[in-house]
Amino acid sequence: MDSSLPSLLLFVLIGCVSGSSDNGTRHFDYCVLGAGPAGLQMGHFLSKARRDYIILERNSGPGSFFYKYPRHRKLISINKIHTGRSNPEFNLRHDWNSLLSDRRELLLKRVSSDFYPPADAFTLYLSMFEKELGLKVRYGADIGRIRAVQTDGDRSYILTDQHASDYKCSVLLVATGLWVPQKVEFVGSELVEGYESISTNPEDYKDQAVLILGKGNSAFETAQSIMGRASRVHMLSSSTVRLAWQTHYVGDLRAVNNELLDTYQLKSLDGVLEGRLEHLVIAQQKESGRRRSGGTKKKKKKGKLYVTLKKYVQNQEGKNNSDVSAEELAGYHIDNFPLRNTYDRIIRCLGFRFNFTIFDRSARPPNSEKAKGRLPGVTAWYEGKNTPGLFVLGTAAHSRDYRSSAGGFIHGFRYTARAVHRVLEHRYHSNHWPSTKLLTTQLQSWILKRVNEASGPYQMFEVLGDVILLRGSHCEYVEEFPVQALPQFSSLSGHEVSNHGLIVVVMQYGKTKIDFLGRTRAESDWTKAWKSNFLHPVLYFYDTLPTEEEMKLRPKGWPLPRSKAIHHMVEDFLTEWDSPISHIQPLRRFLEHCVQSDLRTFYAESCFRFSLTHRKPPLFCQQGYLKQQGVAHGSQLRQSVHDAGLMPTERDTDTSGADPAFPNYLAQAGASVSSGLKLGI
Repeated sequence: MDSSLPSLLLFVLIGCVSGSSDNGTRHFDYCVLGAGPAGLQMGHFLSKARRDYIILERNSGPGSFFYKYPRHRKLISINKIHTGRSNPEFNLRHDWNSLLSDRRELLLKRVSSDFYPPADAFTLYLSMFEKELGLKVRYGADIGRIRAVQTDGDRSYILTDQHASDYKCSVLLVATGLWVPQKVEFVGSELVEGYESISTNPEDYKDQAVLILGKGNSAFETAQSIMGRASRVHMLSSSTVRLAWQTHYVGDLRAVNNELLDTYQLKSLDGVLEGRLEHLVIAQQKESGRRRSGGTKKKKKKGKLYVTLKKYVQNQEGKNNSDVSAEELAGYHIDNFPLRNTYDRIIRCLGFRFNFTIFDRSARPPNSEKAKGRLPGVTAWYEGKNTPGLFVLGTAAHSRDYRSSAGGFIHGFRYTARAVHRVLEHRYHSNHWPSTKLLTTQLQSWILKRVNEASGPYQMFEVLGDVILLRGSHCEYVEEFPVQALPQFSSLSGHEVSNHGLIVVVMQYGKTKIDFLGRTRAESDWTKAWKSNFLHPVLYFYDTLPTEEEMKLRPKGWPLPRSKAIHHMVEDFLTEWDSPISHIQPLRRFLEHCVQSDLRTFYAESCFRFSLTHRKPPLFCQQGYLKQQGVAHGSQLRQSVHDAGLMPTERDTDTSGADPAFPNYLAQAGASVSSGLKLGI
């Protein structure tokens, strides 16, 4: 027998066993592109569901974006460890860095206790998250091309890496984030330094005049780092400064970065101004150098940078590296032109954009109309428009809530990633969106529990909401559904809406512009709850699901179309919506209107009387008391009622003009403000 035959048979056997690959192509049900926070978050959900998946990462470790950014190594996402509460779901409202998992201890606070953690701590946390959950990540796979193919009516995606190896998957989940620097082309733009390559040593800017293009957090982060060394720092962009504490948008300028606003307003050489970057012209003096006495040439001094406007430059060709004439400077025409003095450096800090270049035409999602086309366009359930089976996760999916919610940040997209996974579970595995079945009498308490502790709707306000499917004596509570996808609710979740209608619970801010530090900034009167300015729960009641047309025509700024009934729970300074008069009683009245039934809870004595005097006793009595044995035999119940002061007295029966057959103690016995469900808050 040939000695090489056993080896040949073994080779063939191994090839047969590894059936997930043919012609060098590896097959997976799910491919996750990118091992940043969004990719790892989706990896956890896929791993927990025991799906066939792979996470492909071009670098050698997770979260490689944070190896370099932010350049000055301080995150602006808060890490509030001490909340005075032990409820882990509530605490996630104030932990903006941790990912979702089944392990309560797998949080960023294990590696950093800083309120604004260092970026290096976050990469350490991501590595810990990946290893402790055993996620399937393949590092060193730099995907350079993605194309879609149709086979027997099924669409799939093929990803090709730098070694020409292919990965084929039925569903592609793109979690690459935004990492391509955003640039604006103008005459002389090549003379500008980029945020991605500037020095982070403040000493390198000593006594220099610096112009920063941009007014976002990266721009102010840079300005704050150098303002103690630079002679002056100016900032220029087309838009005015937007403060996060005014807009409620975490992507706007955060207070931790805004010290330059003080030095500007207190006139200490720094400043901000507005102008279209496309209209700029940057020109540079010729570098000067002179010979020393020994004949050696002294090192050339870098030329100063002039800023002028395109309309004043006659000959734009060749102006980038040479002097401009005095007549071509804006200061010649406008003697108080703000940028008339020269600069030593001009730095571009304009943010980042999505990398569209790796997508073949067959798989390329379109540019979103928002964010100046920097983001891909996706549906309300984060599937690429015109690219079925391709979903966008994380920061890159921010076009759905750009400048309105937290979907571009970890504390927001960890929940949208979970929503995408639930869509996938129903579409490809026939698993309905998770729901909780409740008796209608329990609904009020469950809503109070959610609005007081749930972190998903709290962070993804106006984007993710709880959908309550009314079914008469009971209901189904569906958590954290993308509310803009309500017209497709049944097809995405697997749940049907009955003729009893539905209620949608969302958190939202007021739409009126106010003085955010003025005396009238908040509303405390529950009768004017609709005037609330800060984050508060809002309930929408619909007979039927809103249509796509109604969703498109919804009032400006509204997360949902007009409904049959709407209820605002008045804003609360403590963000605790549990006050009996201001929050709970108005909520109960609204729910009673929606379900057309009394939702109060009652003692057994009251249920007994209602059953004798009403054709249809309250739901609480129907679902509880009337399904039991009735009033207990003997005098024990009567004695306990008497001891509690609930028995009628002569004074009770003589006062008021009420029907003497129904004494006042019925009201006392009846109106507990919530059911016996423990809130745990």
